[in-house]
Amino acid sequence: MAALAAALGLAAVVTAAGPGRAAAPSAVEAADPAARGAYVFHAAGCQACHTDSKNKGPRLAGGRALSTPFGTFYTPNITPDAETGIGGWSVEDLARALHEGRGPDGRHYYPAFPYTSYTGMTDRDVADLWAYLMAQPPISRPNRAHELLLPFRFRVTLGIWKALFFKPGRFAGDPARDETWNRGAYLVEALGHCGACHTPRNMLGGLDKSSRLAGTASGPEGKKVPNITPHPEDGIGKWRESDITFFLKTGFLPDGDVAGGAMTEVIDEATSHLSDTDRAAIAVYLRRLPPLPGP
Repeated sequence: MAALAAALGLAAVVTAAGPGRAAAPSAVEAADPAARGAYVFHAAGCQACHTDSKNKGPRLAGGRALSTPFGTFYTPNITPDAETGIGGWSVEDLARALHEGRGPDGRHYYPAFPYTSYTGMTDRDVADLWAYLMAQPPISRPNRAHELLLPFRFRVTLGIWKALFFKPGRFAGDPARDETWNRGAYLVEALGHCGACHTPRNMLGGLDKSSRLAGTASGPEGKKVPNITPHPEDGIGKWRESDITFFLKTGFLPDGDVAGGAMTEVIDEATSHLSDTDRAAIAVYLRRLPPLPGP
């Protein structure tokens, strides 16, 4: 996919795109939902989570372990295999999963799947993503059951969790802001779900919105995640917008160091595939956040 992205010029050529549209690399691809969906797929970071790369698992066939204080989650197969994947899903089923955190059978999904952010995705981005996923090779690989602590293994508790911490709804731009800021907000808050890692959580796994994007000492796999608000000491307040865009494209920090941990995958599988215009929009948005101290 990286080679295909380079061949198609995804990182360089974009059409005009508001906050409710995925930037399309060309007029030809704009007419093809699956091609637009490839861009949404990368922007949403689907491959890193749904591929067990550490154990050389097949692409998008799930099985990646996500260690959390609540136990270990295993990501599902999202290839179009009819028996073990999502081959029997409709686009409405995918929309329900992303927007409501519910499966085709109505059961609640655990918020390890970041539907709390994806709920903001536009209908078009969801439809394009579905078209792309349905165009991938089907792989037969049964999903692995989560290994969770009590009482979290009982899904009935998720209805209560959602009532406390989940508010479904599409992304709504700020009319007082320009198109670039709103596009950046959509990418950070909804499609890119940055807050899922860069925002601390309470003891029940709900996001602490008072410290939104201010980093956490206990992120994925229990590792620290940095503050990405423009705080001058704790965050990226000393970064220029060009520093942010270069980092999202290459992984190089302003001091010459390189990204590590989970951010390496985010750059390899997601932000390096974005257009320069979209990376610039992310930089504009991050630089205009309230500067918050880290936890």
